[in-house]
Amino acid sequence: MSTPNRCLEGRCALVTGAATGLGLAMARAFRGAGASVVILDIDPLAGDRAAELGDAIAVRGSVTNRADVAVAFDAAVARFGRIDIAVANAGVSQNRPSLDVADDEWDRVIDVNLTGPFLTMQEAGRRMVPQGSGSIMVTSSLYGVVAAPERVGYCVSKAGVAMMAKVLAIEWAKYGVRVNAIAPGYVRTALVEDLAARGRLDVGALERRTPIGRLVKPEEIAQVATFLASDAASAITGQVVTADGGWTAYGYV
Repeated sequence: MSTPNRCLEGRCALVTGAATGLGLAMARAFRGAGASVVILDIDPLAGDRAAELGDAIAVRGSVTNRADVAVAFDAAVARFGRIDIAVANAGVSQNRPSLDVADDEWDRVIDVNLTGPFLTMQEAGRRMVPQGSGSIMVTSSLYGVVAAPERVGYCVSKAGVAMMAKVLAIEWAKYGVRVNAIAPGYVRTALVEDLAARGRLDVGALERRTPIGRLVKPEEIAQVATFLASDAASAITGQVVTADGGWTAYGYV
């Protein structure tokens, strides 16, 4: 999926969880397409990433804290004059037998993966609805589309944000605000590489299971986000765009 060069010129994008991984790839892609960028992340690296990007700022904070999220959006408007694109990307994983999931573990995955995106998308909507335009995205997962064992909190939260995108899309369409979810498959991020190095993940098995024969690249997910943020996607709202190399389509053993 290609997008015109500088298709986001003059716009401002806020991305949560953009100090590393998919969020960073999206922030870089948005800058490459001409947008100014605001990073909201608890990671101290956020400031360095913003400096590297240029025409970008970082706000240190948690997506689970309403005040932190509001401060980030206020900073975007104060610095760049408006907010045109918001990506609720910050999230955490959870992999544990369901009978063993402790209350605090459940609370954490729901707080970060479900409540955090709601706060982010609501604060985005509060600014975009009055201006009559905007593109909001949330990072779901292939495990928000299909189920997997020992991932109850993760699957439920990622399915929840996909439905959240649909609800907000039909509610805010009349205001010119589009809302979509992106559902990545297994992506070759630093986290995946680390898990593979520690023997926690079998990359070879994942590649064999994926019809395209490899893991998805972060840049490929970022390209989807850039397209959805652009005017080329002006009729696309309320959708879950799955970019998983064919994983969820493949049902043959």
